[in-house]
Amino acid sequence: MSKWFYNSKQNANTQTSNTTSTSPVPSSLAYDLDKLNITEERLKRYADEANILSSDTSNNTLVANTENDLKSKTIFIREKAVSKALNNIKNSMKVDLCFVLDCTSSMKPHIAAVKDCISHVTKYIIHTNPSIKFRVGLCGYRDHNNNSDRLLIFDFTDQYEQFIQYMHNVKPISSRNNDSPEDVLGGLNAAITQMDWQNGTQVLLHIGDNPPHGRRFTTLRDNYPDGDPNGLTAESVLNMMKSKNILYFFGKIKSNTDKMLAIFRSIIGEFPVFDLVGGDPIKLIEKFIKATSSSITYALSLTSTIGSNSNNSKDIYSLQQKKLNLNPNKPNWDTLPLQKGVFMWYLIPDTLNELKNPNYFNKPKLFSESLSFKIAQQPFSAGVEKCAHFALDIKSSTIPFTPFIFRQQTKEMVIKEYIHIGQNDPFEKYLEAVEISTVTYFLSEEFNWYAERKNIPKVNFLNVKLLRCGTIDLRTRYYTIEPKLQGEYKRFNSNTGVITELRPTLEAFVHFTYEYTEKYLVVCDLQGIELNDEFLLTDPAIHCVDTLRFGRTNFGEEGINQCFLANHRCNDICKKLKLRHIDNGLSENVTIKA
Repeated sequence: MSKWFYNSKQNANTQTSNTTSTSPVPSSLAYDLDKLNITEERLKRYADEANILSSDTSNNTLVANTENDLKSKTIFIREKAVSKALNNIKNSMKVDLCFVLDCTSSMKPHIAAVKDCISHVTKYIIHTNPSIKFRVGLCGYRDHNNNSDRLLIFDFTDQYEQFIQYMHNVKPISSRNNDSPEDVLGGLNAAITQMDWQNGTQVLLHIGDNPPHGRRFTTLRDNYPDGDPNGLTAESVLNMMKSKNILYFFGKIKSNTDKMLAIFRSIIGEFPVFDLVGGDPIKLIEKFIKATSSSITYALSLTSTIGSNSNNSKDIYSLQQKKLNLNPNKPNWDTLPLQKGVFMWYLIPDTLNELKNPNYFNKPKLFSESLSFKIAQQPFSAGVEKCAHFALDIKSSTIPFTPFIFRQQTKEMVIKEYIHIGQNDPFEKYLEAVEISTVTYFLSEEFNWYAERKNIPKVNFLNVKLLRCGTIDLRTRYYTIEPKLQGEYKRFNSNTGVITELRPTLEAFVHFTYEYTEKYLVVCDLQGIELNDEFLLTDPAIHCVDTLRFGRTNFGEEGINQCFLANHRCNDICKKLKLRHIDNGLSENVTIKA
């Protein structure tokens, strides 16, 4: 197995020692390490981040005479910020879900699917995310000449049977026009302005097979080629939606809406689009269930992480806009310069006590090796914390018996960079990312020892390392570097407690980390790829009783209680591992897929 994938604790540490002995630390890196006070830099950064999280502008400068004084003040500010973050998470778990639905004659099967899917969605949400409470509503639209039948509004309710009964009475009606576009903007505008939006997470799931009126949206026959006859524009409607912090999702049925989607993206940024092409009624209902459930959990992953108030809505849409600048294609590597750098990693702890000791992760446990690499100029992915670039790890070696002829070996990698660093030394923050990777590796190794004996899929984490370089723009830069995952990337759960893709093995792994560490921490925010007999994950988060470890996504003991203990349903994997049952009043899961 490659050095980029942890194999066993003994092999990893042995390999580390061997590598280091042949690769001394460069003098410039040794200088940076010598001048870096990891503890002091971390405390200052935590205080700065906590001030931002708590929106506390009254104390932008943290004054402390001693390290203990700095520690005490940082703990106080952190606890205040964590309390606010958890309150925001609790608020975001209340969801308004509005279907904006084309109710013309071509949409008959989709109208039926909305009615049939809602009870399934309710059961799924209760089953996977018992903390989520949602209301559902409908804004149906047809076309301008449908007069009193042009718009249908059923306001939000948590009485799902009432919604289903209302949907029984929604009939697909012809628009009576001989053109294709519908009153899309009128339907969206009515949903945004006439529905009683109240909850912390607001989801608008738009489903339609035709675009709005106007030449900018379509070349199809159109009785209103100059646009909406009531003067609505995509900009006015969608900017109103943004101002109300309503998150937009679309269910695509035909390619007729492609131009509309491109225009909408230019206004509000990237958004999820679900395949809702008809055909088999059963499969269509399944698509609706997935689209609706995914809309809720995706929206929650944003609002619970970034925030659900009006100020934070700007951050959500800023992230969506940023995704428009991503380049999903691999670059032409021949056109990119070869760069030199040093990557670093920590020695794997041998015991739980070492893992729990924050002083273990310090300079003596760091090792390094030189690296030649190339990096794509544009990121291919971006999240709340980091953006990710394609990269190549390049090694040169001589061909046997021809010492003056070199060959290159390349390995596809991913280099990640924090979006917000702040005023503190970035070296420390990237070292913390490697510490989190090392801790999760240790725990996955312990889990896999039991999993192998119980015929349970393994949980493995990528070997994330710190990369230091500075040969292109003459300034030192820091990144993390890891192997590129090959397969469909999924986010299975988040650090806020939301399960986006239920996998009992992973939920049992989270439970295992809590019990194995004696209630010291839980590993969460599990994301990566799913293989036949294992999960290969990256970028986890950790909630820990020590709030001065593991970064801004660590919500401490309160986070363990609210985001894990209150929501976890023990499953068959938990039983196989003989984990203690978590008594939170929730019935056990009926597991289908490990």
